[in-house]
Amino acid sequence: PDVASRMFLRRLRDELRIPVLALMDSDPYGLKILSVYMSGSKNMSYDSASLTCPDIKWLGVRPTDLDRYNIPKECRLPMTEADIRHGQQLLKEDFIQKNPEWVKEIELMLKTKEKAEIQALSAFGFQFLTETFLPEKISKGDWI
Repeated sequence: PDVASRMFLRRLRDELRIPVLALMDSDPYGLKILSVYMSGSKNMSYDSASLTCPDIKWLGVRPTDLDRYNIPKECRLPMTEADIRHGQQLLKEDFIQKNPEWVKEIELMLKTKEKAEIQALSAFGFQFLTETFLPEKISKGDWI
């Protein structure tokens, strides 16, 4: 994520005092992007205080969502060898190890060798994301 987006999100969080919920692809790269919002990038570690949201929550799309929401098999993608290696590397990261629920999600992703993009939710219609998925997850507090 670019610096301006990270600064904007941090400012919204601080000034409006609202929780930050992340909607990412269910793949290792989506989690890597989430990690930059959470703890910053290695290249800009000197300025992470103004660019991060350490309390950001992973709303979805999570590996457990794929079965919970009956995402069709044709909307799921097989993980590549590079995806699997990246997922295994993520399991070693401190930000993952600090959250056992995240570990379970990544382990499930690696076990099933499946990933999915946010757009997989459109298999149920164009407005499923905004009219069903997000409202249900937010009302139930289904984030980690």
